[in-house]
Amino acid sequence: MNNSIVNTGRLLVAGLRALLVLTLVTGVFYPLVVTGVAQAFFPGKANGSEVKTDGRVVGSSLIGQQGYSLDYFQPRPAGGLGENSVNTQYKLLLSGATNRAADSPELVKEVRAAKAKVVKDNSTADYRVRPSQVPADAVTSSGSGLDPDISPAYAELQVHRVAERNGLSVARVEELVRSHIEGRTLGFIGEPRVNVLELNIALEGVVGEG
Repeated sequence: MNNSIVNTGRLLVAGLRALLVLTLVTGVFYPLVVTGVAQAFFPGKANGSEVKTDGRVVGSSLIGQQGYSLDYFQPRPAGGLGENSVNTQYKLLLSGATNRAADSPELVKEVRAAKAKVVKDNSTADYRVRPSQVPADAVTSSGSGLDPDISPAYAELQVHRVAERNGLSVARVEELVRSHIEGRTLGFIGEPRVNVLELNIALEGVVGEG
């Protein structure tokens, strides 16, 4: 009986030692090392790929934002997202898609309404947008709903509106868009894209110059 109690006590002590060691290694030392390496070699990515202007964080290059006025370039729609009152940019705590089929009557209705709005918003006094010009990313959300990028076609579609509302020439805004087109990753992954946040920051700079 005594030996059984002693052996049980030894096992408990060994288990507690293992728990303590593993807690320190995996819960303290490992996170500190990983965080230190990340901060030393990849500080931008480690801190959320923050985008700053005038020393102030205005967003992340990896997460799109809603709520831009029509003076600015617009992002993709953000359908299928959970809403809350905490995040005022996306009003969400989670991301996701609508999960609707391509022939869903609700999805078709939303896309048609979105296309009509894109045509209306981007037509100006001397430029009329045709429905056939509206690219898919202008009327549909991404799989996560958080896509920070739009296609060059959608960015170019917005040029006349942005130019008119900001008192800029169409040529100047077109140049701005072209300078922010990013090619395929590694030359073959994905599609050319334009980061909306970075483009709008550059737009503010151009408007400020005038």
